Amino acid sequence: MINWDLIDTVMLDMDGTLLDLHFDNYFWLDHLPQRYAQIHNVDLAAAHQKLNSDIRQHEGTLQWYCLEFWSKALEVDIASLKEEVKHKIQIRPHVGDFLQRLRARGKKVLLVTNAHPQSLSLKMQVTQIDQWLDVIISSHEFNEPKESQKFWQELQAREQFDPERTLFIDDTVRILDSAKLFGIKYLLGIHQPDSQKERRMEQYPAIHHFDEIMPSVN
Repeated sequence: MINWDLIDTVMLDMDGTLLDLHFDNYFWLDHLPQRYAQIHNVDLAAAHQKLNSDIRQHEGTLQWYCLEFWSKALEVDIASLKEEVKHKIQIRPHVGDFLQRLRARGKKVLLVTNAHPQSLSLKMQVTQIDQWLDVIISSHEFNEPKESQKFWQELQAREQFDPERTLFIDDTVRILDSAKLFGIKYLLGIHQPDSQKERRMEQYPAIHHFDEIMPSVN
């Protein structure tokens, strides 16, 4: 599927790509509504309705990913609530081997995520995958989400990568669309970003796990 001799730079999403999206889905769909209902003394159905309505309005924007924004909007400490369920943060299968193989082959490996720095810090603390990464970029550094062309322009200005020799892997179609529009040549999706939910990506070539594209050792 991939000719590694044609690729110098590998950009990887975090949630749903390197890490199991189950943590994030569980937090936003289950844990946060329960804790919001307790903190604000409302019933769970009302909490679900409010959160679903509020969150949907901002989908795909930088605010959607911003823990500080949601802490203020919902009057809860989102970062602290995430700490309560951090045991659910899990690396997806074969990630460690894949990242180490990329480094062994001399590829530049970038984590490129929309995750807020507070969330990013927690996940690096739990998983320690940063030991295998050359660069870690949160879109909040550029004040633009990966859905925006400005994000990719800022990223290229900083990292000087060649889009023609770059592979980008992400689990979200609209973000892959944005990378494609920018001109990144090699794009790959993830079929089942949440280990607890079946899903197939049809819009882009996609894998279930990284053993399907594991670089050989020279």
